[in-house]
Amino acid sequence: MSDPGRVLLVEDDAPVREALAQTLELAGLDVTEAASFIVAKDHIDPAFEGVVLSDIRMPGKDGMALLNYAQGVDPDLPVVILTGEGDIPMAVDAIGRGAFGFLEKPCPTDQLVETVERALVARRMALSDRRLQTDIQTGDAAARLLFGHSQLAERLRQDCRQIARIAGSVLIEGAPGSGLAKVAEVLHLLSPRAGGAFGKSSAAGLEPDRLRQAVAAADGGSFFLNEVGSLPAESQHALNDLLEQQESLCVLAGTTRDLSADVEAGAFNADLYYRLEGLKVRIPALRERPEDIPVLFRHYVAQACEQSGVAPRPIPPGLLASLMSQDWPGNARALMNAAMRFALGLSPSEDEELGLAEKMAQIEASLLVDALKRHKGNASETARALKLPRKTFYDKLSKYGIRAEDFRA
Repeated sequence: MSDPGRVLLVEDDAPVREALAQTLELAGLDVTEAASFIVAKDHIDPAFEGVVLSDIRMPGKDGMALLNYAQGVDPDLPVVILTGEGDIPMAVDAIGRGAFGFLEKPCPTDQLVETVERALVARRMALSDRRLQTDIQTGDAAARLLFGHSQLAERLRQDCRQIARIAGSVLIEGAPGSGLAKVAEVLHLLSPRAGGAFGKSSAAGLEPDRLRQAVAAADGGSFFLNEVGSLPAESQHALNDLLEQQESLCVLAGTTRDLSADVEAGAFNADLYYRLEGLKVRIPALRERPEDIPVLFRHYVAQACEQSGVAPRPIPPGLLASLMSQDWPGNARALMNAAMRFALGLSPSEDEELGLAEKMAQIEASLLVDALKRHKGNASETARALKLPRKTFYDKLSKYGIRAEDFRA
């Protein structure tokens, strides 16, 4: 895990509480101890990023009361119940009331840690979905239109949010197919000019008069100029003059070329380049963030199914593994095309024959699935059988979009 998971441990028996806390801390978890319902409830709120691990029998208000309280504060907060001998009926009742799971004391260390880590994964997903929904409802175009869970994807969203607040033109850099126009649209929608027009034009062959007309049509809004490096020399001078005369003018200039190299070679106007590159957004290529590929592919498949009026198809983990192992020189556009073909049930084209890396990824994903089936979804037993450290095992499941619970009997 990139950061330690938080666990609110509620147990009235001090020696038991200390032993459980030590076990969880040795597993890299951040533990907050509480000896009673009264102490525990003060740590529970809708923003709590961890999970609750509570004994079911305690003096005063017990674990069931704590479960009810937690459910009232946040129904998505996982609560794992610890039971003693003879408490199984109560534990089953707790599951019916929304508990994430229960463990019978004394429980094996690996079972304890596995259950808590699964609960933490569920909590992170719930909070992430909640933040996304909030962003969408409040009109955050970055969250609505720029997908991905990687740090690079989040950095791109944050860069767009920050730069959009600043009045001025922006240079958008990215590889072919990376979505220059999409990022330009996000910058426009996040800016104070969102109520104005969003003009678009290709720079190739755009003469000065047509350039001035296109910019004027987007007055009060934003103007996206795609592949600004292809702008004719006279138009480059004209654009530089326009930006110099109208400081409030917002030009969103997209490029897949290294404009600094073009400036050095005398192929691009240096004054225009330095005026544009003051505010710059770089779109990371898919090969830099393969962990985003499953998210993007699922989104594109759902989009393709809706547009084509076909029923959604299940996406095999082996396919996701294959997609993640490819370089994707065509970036989002190429992935979108692959999603469309998959949604329509079309066979891959001949130039998509899998290489060694893709085949190895498919094999790894299939081995994980087969092992989980053999061990009936028990993650600890599966990791042990595959001789993988627990963190490595969970990282691989996340990489291929595989969920251990899907294989439980």
